[in-house]
Amino acid sequence: MQLKRLSLQDYRNYDQMEFQTDNMVNIIVGPNAQGKTNLLESIFVLALTKSHRTHQDKELIRWNASSTLLHAEVEKRYGTVQLDLSISQQGKKAKVNGLEQKKLSNFIGALNVVMFAPEDLEIVKGSPGIRRRFLDMEIGQVYPSYLYDLSQYNKILQQRNNYLKQLFSSPGKASMLDVWNEQLMQFGVKIMKKRQSFIKKLQAWAEKIHAGITNGSEQLRIEYDCALSHALEQEDAVLFDHFMIKLSQVKDQELRRGVSLVGPHRDDLRFYINDKEVQTFGSQGQQRTTALSLKLAEIELIREEVGEYPLLLLDDVLSELDRYRQTQLIETFQRKVQTFITTTGIESIDLSKLESASVIQVRDGSLT
Repeated sequence: MQLKRLSLQDYRNYDQMEFQTDNMVNIIVGPNAQGKTNLLESIFVLALTKSHRTHQDKELIRWNASSTLLHAEVEKRYGTVQLDLSISQQGKKAKVNGLEQKKLSNFIGALNVVMFAPEDLEIVKGSPGIRRRFLDMEIGQVYPSYLYDLSQYNKILQQRNNYLKQLFSSPGKASMLDVWNEQLMQFGVKIMKKRQSFIKKLQAWAEKIHAGITNGSEQLRIEYDCALSHALEQEDAVLFDHFMIKLSQVKDQELRRGVSLVGPHRDDLRFYINDKEVQTFGSQGQQRTTALSLKLAEIELIREEVGEYPLLLLDDVLSELDRYRQTQLIETFQRKVQTFITTTGIESIDLSKLESASVIQVRDGSLT
């Protein structure tokens, strides 16, 4: 998979921008606040229809503009795909090869990306919500139907929470709770099953990659922290029953607190190095290496699932890595993964490890 052409109109600080490349490695250089990260973000948005930096789509639209247009030509193993995405106050419209997609989930997956940015260290040491978002975005681009299930689950969860809040402020007979439980479990089981399957595959790749980075001195283990983890290997009907039992156990507590306490919205990931939890006991170097192993594992997992490598977007991270980890990263992606690297100075990159690369200067939303 290779991005051949990218054009932006009224995106962030870009008025009009056109970018073409035939190179596998593309280094985007410029001072801070000139648009380097915006350029990488636009590629990410074309892959997932949302940003990794903000939940507010309006922030993607250039100041005083009413909408933004993103276009890409992507060369895949079966031919070139044209992608168009427009974002306005009215919503999003997506086209693949000129044909409008009724559902965004039909658009997602046409372009696959793995983004690695300094804030990705938060996947390891940040809040559970960050890890759930990581899971949802990565699973969603490989299995777009997952995003539909997640969307339905979140709608039902919101309605169930509203009902619990009503009962909290005006206690009464909780006659509708069984209805919301049934719907919550229907989509919740699908989400948990898909998450567990994804984490198993991610673990297989990450364990191997982490051992390579650490010369075999460390073993990385990833665990899915889920209230129903003991039943995830069971048939859906059995897992459904366990979900029902769990909800009945916390019913009084939910009514007292007015909030849903069981389900995928409470899940988490745990990382262990040599059986010690990285979030709590890992050094900063181990936390960085864990995050790096996760990202490299994602690349291989996507290739395994979709049949070709994704794009790799490295947003100002090579300067954060020591020379050894930088070399590991470069040697992993070179020749097989098209990569876009942002940096404030070319000297932060070990150029001796790169075979060939294009260098693009960015200043005030313009490329040279």
